[in-house]
Amino acid sequence: MEHPAVVEAGVIGVPDEMAGQRIKAFVVLAPGVDPDTAAGLPRELLGFARTRLGAVVAPKEIEVRDELPHTRSGKVMRRLLRARELGLPEGDLSTLETGA
Repeated sequence: MEHPAVVEAGVIGVPDEMAGQRIKAFVVLAPGVDPDTAAGLPRELLGFARTRLGAVVAPKEIEVRDELPHTRSGKVMRRLLRARELGLPEGDLSTLETGA
């Protein structure tokens, strides 16, 4: 996500009764951006994504996280985000960067 308040994002599909799946984004905020004082930030980010990506592919939900899980090569482990979100087995974590 190219919003100035976001330094990193990971996106997954989550089950939805109406659409089959909906898009959920997990974001890490830029240093100095306090999610507690920016109460409207998730809503602002949703609007920003809809404008940039279009309503069909924009996330329907955004969750702010302190950090995202990464592989040792630095890629966001979307599989792990999905497993944790849905309560599924996390599977092989041998490529997980230590500390995530």
